[in-house]
Amino acid sequence: MNAWSQETKSLRRTVRRSSSWVVTTASGMTAPCLCIRMHSMTGAGGRDVKGWVKVFVFGCRGPTAAGVAECAQGRLVVTGLTYVYWVGVRHRVAPVATRREPMGITSHDVARLAGVSQPTVSRALRDDPRVSEATREKVRRAAQALNYVPSEAGRTLSTRATRRVGVIVTDLTNPFYPHVIAPLHDELSSLGYRMMLITERSDEAVAEEKLLDQSMDGVVLATATTDSRLPAQLDRRGMPYVFLNRDTGRTGDFASVVDNEGGGRLVARELVALGHRHVAGVFGAANTTTGRERELGFRLALAEAGVGLPEDRVVRGAFEYDTGYRALPALLDADRTPTAVFCGNDVVAIGVLNAALAAGVRVPDDLTVIGFDDLPMAAWEAFRLTTVRHDLRELSRQAARLLVRRIAKEVDPAGERLVLPTEFVPRATHARAR
Repeated sequence: MNAWSQETKSLRRTVRRSSSWVVTTASGMTAPCLCIRMHSMTGAGGRDVKGWVKVFVFGCRGPTAAGVAECAQGRLVVTGLTYVYWVGVRHRVAPVATRREPMGITSHDVARLAGVSQPTVSRALRDDPRVSEATREKVRRAAQALNYVPSEAGRTLSTRATRRVGVIVTDLTNPFYPHVIAPLHDELSSLGYRMMLITERSDEAVAEEKLLDQSMDGVVLATATTDSRLPAQLDRRGMPYVFLNRDTGRTGDFASVVDNEGGGRLVARELVALGHRHVAGVFGAANTTTGRERELGFRLALAEAGVGLPEDRVVRGAFEYDTGYRALPALLDADRTPTAVFCGNDVVAIGVLNAALAAGVRVPDDLTVIGFDDLPMAAWEAFRLTTVRHDLRELSRQAARLLVRRIAKEVDPAGERLVLPTEFVPRATHARAR
C-alpha cells in the first residue's frame, strides 16, 4: 500500500473517531472539530508546522485553513498556503487573512453538534410539540454553545409563514390604546408571533402594499370605522384579520369587542334610578360601532323609562379629550341644562370634568358625569370617575387568539364575534338629581 493510501485510510479512521470532538476557541465559542493532516502550514511567527492538527469547521462543507488551529506546538493562526487531505480527497486551500472571522454558524452546525438532523433543529427551536423535550433541550444547548441565532428569512422561505402580525392603530394619542396594545403584544408573543405596529391617520392612509407584501401572516384592526374600505381589500387578497374593540357591525366579522349596547343601558338605568330626567350625551363618532352602540343602548333604556334625549343635548365626535372639553359649554347653554352627562369613553369624560371645573360647575353636586372603559387613570384621585368597566386585557388576548386561529384556518368561515360583558363602577362623579 503506497503512502497516499495509508495516509487516507488512517485519516478516515481518525475522522470517524474524532467526529464528535468539541473544542473551545479563544472567544469562548465551542465548535465541532476534525483531526486532519496538514502539510507545509505556516504558523504565527513564520513557523512551519507539520503533523496532525484539530481544525474548527464553521458552517462549511469542506475544511478551511481560516481561523485558529490547535496542534502539539500550541494555538496558531493559519496564514500560509496549505494542502489538506480530507478523507481521501485532496483540497488546495487558498491563503487567507490572519484576522478573518469564521463563517456564520448555521442550523447544520447545530445539528452536527447536537447529533440530530437539520429539520429537527428547526422544529426544536420552534418548540414544535412533535420534538421531545429532551431533544429540544439538547438542540437549545448546542445552539447556545455556538451562539446560533435562527434566520427568520430562512424560516419564512421554508414554512411560508413569517410569524409576524400587523396591528393598525390610527390614534396613538388616545390613552385607551396603550392599555390594549401591551397585552396584545404579550399574548401574540406567547403564541409565537411578533407584533408590528402600523400607525396612520386613518385606515384609508394605510397603503395596501404594506399589508399584502407577504411580510405578515395576519392583521389586527384596532381603530376601524364602519365605512373603511380596508377590510374589503384584505378579504379580496385573502389576508386573515380580526377587529379589536371596533368592528364594521356587519355579519361575518371576526372581532373581539365589548357589549357596548349593554353598557349604555347600565348607565341609563343608573341615572333614572338616581332621579335624573334631563340628561345629555357626548358620544363617539357616528361611523364607529363603539359610538353608535353605546348611544343606542343609552337611548333605548331611557325610552323604556319614559325619559327623552333631544338632539340639542347630544354631541358626537372623536373619542378624545377635546371632544368632551368643547362639548360641555354648548350643553350648558341648552334650553334645559342637563343634570347628568354620559360620555362615550373615559377620555371624553375627563374633558367634561375639566370643562366643568373651568366653568365653576360642581361635580357631582351640579352635574353627574359618567364615562366608559374604566381606564386605570379613571381611578386616580384627581378624577375618581364613575364609569363602565370591561376587561381591557382580555379584550386584547381574545383578539390575538382569534387571529392565530384564523391564520391556522381553525375558525368558522361565517365569522366569529367575541363579546365581553360590562359592569357599572360607581366612584365620585355621580349623585342623585337635585
